[in-house]
Amino acid sequence: MIDIKWIREDPDRFKAACATKKIACDIDALCALDDRRRSLQKELDDLKHRQNELSNQIGHYRNPKSKWYQQAVAGGRSPAELAAESQELLDEVARIKGHVKQLEDESRDVNVKFEAALLTVPQPPADDVPVGADDTENVELRRVGQVPAFDFEARDHVTLMTALGMLDVERGVKLAGTRNYVLCGDGVALHRAVLQLAVDLMAERGFHQMMVPVLVRDEMMVGTGYYPGGEEQAYRCERDNLSLTGTAEVALTSYHGEEILEQGELPKKYFALSPCFRREAGAAGKDTYGLYRIHYFDKVEQVIICENDEQTSINHHAEILANAEEVLARLELPYRVVNVCTGDLGQGQVQKYDIETWMPSRDSYGETHSASRFYEFQARRLKLRYRDADRKVRYCHTLNNTVIASPRILIPLVENHQKANGTIRVPEALRPYLGGRALLGAD
Repeated sequence: MIDIKWIREDPDRFKAACATKKIACDIDALCALDDRRRSLQKELDDLKHRQNELSNQIGHYRNPKSKWYQQAVAGGRSPAELAAESQELLDEVARIKGHVKQLEDESRDVNVKFEAALLTVPQPPADDVPVGADDTENVELRRVGQVPAFDFEARDHVTLMTALGMLDVERGVKLAGTRNYVLCGDGVALHRAVLQLAVDLMAERGFHQMMVPVLVRDEMMVGTGYYPGGEEQAYRCERDNLSLTGTAEVALTSYHGEEILEQGELPKKYFALSPCFRREAGAAGKDTYGLYRIHYFDKVEQVIICENDEQTSINHHAEILANAEEVLARLELPYRVVNVCTGDLGQGQVQKYDIETWMPSRDSYGETHSASRFYEFQARRLKLRYRDADRKVRYCHTLNNTVIASPRILIPLVENHQKANGTIRVPEALRPYLGGRALLGAD
C-alpha cells in the first residue's frame, strides 16, 4: 500500500507507474475520494463540536440550581422562556444528530471506496528498472556457465525421466487433470535432494528455517499484495475465507504483521520449504508439456525484513540473489540474470531480478527464480513496523526470492546433465543427498 501523502505530493509519478506497469488505477479518482473523505470528516468534526456545545448549554437550561440559570432568572428571563429556548436547542441537536448520521453513512461508504482504490495503486519502479511491455523486454545483466553442446540427439526431460521411471505425466493427469504429474523412484529422490541442498545452503548462510501454514487468511494475501488482483491465480476456500499460497513468502512476510519490532532485531532472515499451489488461470495452451507450468510444486523461499533504508534494501536484494545463484552453481547449471522491465513487474515490486536457467528442450533460458524488493509496500498493508534508534515507529522494508523450486528445476537439471545412453550425471554437490551416486539410470 502507498501512503496517500506521497500520492498527493506527486500524482504524476504514480500515474507514470500505472502506465509503465500496465496497472489499471485512476489516480485522479483516488484523489477526489480523498478530498471527499477529508471534507466529510471536517464537516462531521464541526457538527459534533457544535452538538457538544449545545448539549452543554441545554444542561444549564435544565438545571435551576446552576449559577447560570439563577443569573438568567435574576436578569428577567422567566422559567417558561428558558424552557422554550431549551426546547429550541433540543430540536437543533436532533437535527444535527440526523445530519451526523447521514454524513457518517456517506463517510463509511467513501472510506470503503477510498481504501479499495488505494489498494490498486502500484509502487513506482526504481530508476534503473527498464521500461518495457512484457518479459520479452527484460534486460539481461549477465550469463554464468557454459551452455552444453551435445554430440548426440538430446532428449527432453519428459522423455528422459519417463524412460528412467522417474516421471509419470499420464497418470498424474488421470488423477488430477491437466498440469499434474507423479514423480516416481529416482524422480522423487532427485526432487528431495535438490530441496535439501537448498535448505542446507540457507542454513549455512545464517537464515532461520520456518515451517509455515500454506492455507492462510485472505488478510495475509492482501497484506503481501496478492489480493486484490490475484484471486484468479489462487486456489480459494471461500467457505473459510482462506487461500492456498503459491509461495511461503505470504506467511513468512506476514509473520510479524501488526507488530512493532526493535531496530536491533533487524534484519529478520527467514526461509521455508513448503508446498505451493497455483491455478495458472489464463495460461491455457501455454507450456502445457512437462514440468514447466504446473499446479503444485515445492519451493524453498527466502524472506528478509529489514529497516526502512533504501540502500540497506538494495544490499539485501543482492544478498538473496547471490544465495539463489549459489544453488545453481552447486547444481552446475548455466543461467542468466535479467533486470525485469516495468511491464513484467508486479504491483508492489520496486525492482525484480529473474534468474533464467538454460533448458535445452526449450532452446532457451527459462525462469526458475525471482528476487524482489518492495520497500514498505507490503509492510504498510501488514502493519509491520519497528522502533528506530530515536524511538520513532517506522514501517519495515521487505524482500523475497526463490532459493529453489522443484520440479521445475528438474527440467534443466536432467536435460543439461544427460548422457548419450540416457543416464543422468549427478552434480558433485548433490551426490551426498543421493547416497553417493554419480549417475541416475545406471544399472
